[in-house]
Amino acid sequence: SNRTTATPHRTCAIKSNPSQAMSIPAESDDGPDDQEQGVGGAAGHDAPPSPSQGQDGPVDNRRVIPPELPLGWTQMGPERVEPSPADRVRYPWDVVEDREGGGDSTGGSGNNAHLEFPPPDGGLIIVGTAGQKITRMGGDQLVPQCGANLTKLVLRSHLLRKMDGLGGFAQLELLELYDNQIEALEGLDDGDGGKPGVTLRVLDMSYNVIRDMEPVQLCPNLQELYLANNKLKTIAGLKHLKKLRKIDLGANRIRVMPEEELSGLENLEELWLGKNKIETIGGLDKLTKLRRLDVQANRLTRVENLTAQIDTLEELYLAHNGIDDEGASCETGLALNFTALNTIDMSRNRLKSTKPFAHLLALEDLWLSGNSVQTFDDVEHISVLGTRDGACLEGIYLEMNPVAGDFEYRKKLAQMIPSLKQIDANVIGGNNAIGIPGVRMQSMVDRMRELQDAALRRASEQEEAGPAAQSEQPS
Repeated sequence: SNRTTATPHRTCAIKSNPSQAMSIPAESDDGPDDQEQGVGGAAGHDAPPSPSQGQDGPVDNRRVIPPELPLGWTQMGPERVEPSPADRVRYPWDVVEDREGGGDSTGGSGNNAHLEFPPPDGGLIIVGTAGQKITRMGGDQLVPQCGANLTKLVLRSHLLRKMDGLGGFAQLELLELYDNQIEALEGLDDGDGGKPGVTLRVLDMSYNVIRDMEPVQLCPNLQELYLANNKLKTIAGLKHLKKLRKIDLGANRIRVMPEEELSGLENLEELWLGKNKIETIGGLDKLTKLRRLDVQANRLTRVENLTAQIDTLEELYLAHNGIDDEGASCETGLALNFTALNTIDMSRNRLKSTKPFAHLLALEDLWLSGNSVQTFDDVEHISVLGTRDGACLEGIYLEMNPVAGDFEYRKKLAQMIPSLKQIDANVIGGNNAIGIPGVRMQSMVDRMRELQDAALRRASEQEEAGPAAQSEQPS
């Protein structure tokens, strides 16, 4: 025959034992009739040489055809994609249904295992850390499921993104959607007469992603407002909320304390603004009932504008700022003779002495950790607070100051300020007072003896009553 062997690009030489080669029939010289016998043969091609034709030993030249892949092997079908927990639709009452129907092991367990719909006591509390996460409040079904007379609604630590279904509640006083993913305050005036906004007394929307707080103006009877850990940049919607007693706007992005918003809060007692970006204390001139003020972890360099609180302020928290001795001695700040101020926290500032506090006779706890107080002479200024008649300074924190490195640091402080009962984390007063060693341990031993004697008496009484009780029993 004048035919030549198959070209290299049409065949694949496999140098191996012929018995291990893939069993694929080769094309023969008999023509097109043999195509049906070969898996991948083509008409008109020559048969490969026999194994004996190889120069280096037996060579089996056969076409290698890869196995066919299933159609769509690279595609991810929608049925294989598990939805994220936030995309699942789960209403408050689903937690109960999952529990009763034997749902997953976390459904309705723990704190949620007692749930009933509608709640018999007028309060619904579902905590997501103890079971399944709710993703929808329920819309039009929320009121029918919970009852129009619900007074307390708490859906804490879930995956809610939107406030809805609140319009039908006629007596709702507490609404807590703490630790969710809610982006906006809405639905507060959806019902008749502006309800539920007008009936709310407490609103807690902390740990969400709210950017605008102005809708709180729809809650004229609000007494407590919690919006910590959101994304607020400005204080708004407060000017007409005259019944507010407590506000927590900590851990936001607020830069200014606006007088136009705060001046109308004539009954405000607590204002918490820690972990913001505030540079100046202000807007407090009309807050004559303010007892607690927290502006820690901001950008303050001065303590000022507290004149209106000279007789009411009890606790002042200004840690983690940039306040030095001069900034702590402003005429409208700590230089005032506060009559009720008992607690000051100015840890992690730039103070070098205790002089700004020497005249505050009502002071009970002074926190100055992490400042730059160098010597005991710098502490001497407040010794009068522990030696005068009626001295009430009981606790002082000076750890992480240079003076705390002194070998006899606590002993010298206790001698300088005799009224102290606690220095940093160490209790030195009461049963552990200096000069009365072992008193507390002795009192514990005495108490253990009393308990032991009482147990022996009970055992003796039971032993004596035993035979008598047996004789009284019918035979």
